[in-house]
Amino acid sequence: MNGRLGVVLVCLDDLEAVVWEPYRHGGAGRPPRNPLGVLKALVVKRVRNIPSDRELYRRLWSDPELRELCDIEDYEKPYHPSQLTRFRKRLGPERLERIMDGLVGKLRDAGAVKGDIVVCDATFIKAYSKRDPKDDSRGYSDREARVGRAGKTYQLGYKLHLAVDAHSELPLAVAAAPANENEKKHAPKLLEKAVKALNGRINVLVADPQYSSRRLRKNISNHGIKPVIPYPTNQKPVEEEYLRVDKSFRAHGPERLKRLYAHKASVERTISRLKQHLSLENHRVRGLRKILTHALLCIITMLLSALTAIKLGKPEQIRAITKLA
Repeated sequence: MNGRLGVVLVCLDDLEAVVWEPYRHGGAGRPPRNPLGVLKALVVKRVRNIPSDRELYRRLWSDPELRELCDIEDYEKPYHPSQLTRFRKRLGPERLERIMDGLVGKLRDAGAVKGDIVVCDATFIKAYSKRDPKDDSRGYSDREARVGRAGKTYQLGYKLHLAVDAHSELPLAVAAAPANENEKKHAPKLLEKAVKALNGRINVLVADPQYSSRRLRKNISNHGIKPVIPYPTNQKPVEEEYLRVDKSFRAHGPERLKRLYAHKASVERTISRLKQHLSLENHRVRGLRKILTHALLCIITMLLSALTAIKLGKPEQIRAITKLA
């Protein structure tokens, strides 16, 4: 096993106990394929930008190096797409979130994740479905997908809500929801996850005006965190010092708050890496749980890349995902 990708996959060996949980370890019947090897295959799929499970299956037939990376012996067949599907369903987003939390903890202990400034934002993920002709606000083959804002237009899909460490630009917490649900609805849950992931180290939380509400600001302050969230034009500020954002997305207010609000770009860069380098938008799954599972596998791959850079003594490369391929 050679190269940086091999080191990434070795980092997964510590997660073997969690990955084996939904599988039996003995008894009658055919034993399961190695779950850790299946997880490695799904990580490789994202690193190499392999577009589908079937394409991954074909490459595992013909590429000996890829087979070795995914723990497939010479006498074994590759992991079939149906096995990959069953694996994702068995593991589920709950166990994947535990894996994500464990990786964040290791990065926190290594000093890569500071956590003093956390940034929240949401991104749209298009549904793998057409609109229902009887109700064009929802999906036809994906009944949980909803029509929501996607940039300057409206499309059918989901929103992925992220809390990101501004220093390392690594995800700390994630939630998924139908695209028509407002960010403020999921911000408290995202905040709780981020606080837990960082053991309460957060000093500042940055978000755009979409997150502005009196209840959320109070919730953030109750955790001992300073909210840096611009007020929209239809809300009256309650603080003496506050921010506004104009139509050109320029912040207006005290210089100190403007410097803190500038960290919002960190979450946008994180989302861009997830989409461009880890195939966040390239999926063929339907349903909220499956969308979240797909997103978590992308995030876990990003965190593994950062952890590998730390282990190799190259902390300046924690965001260098392209070096894995």
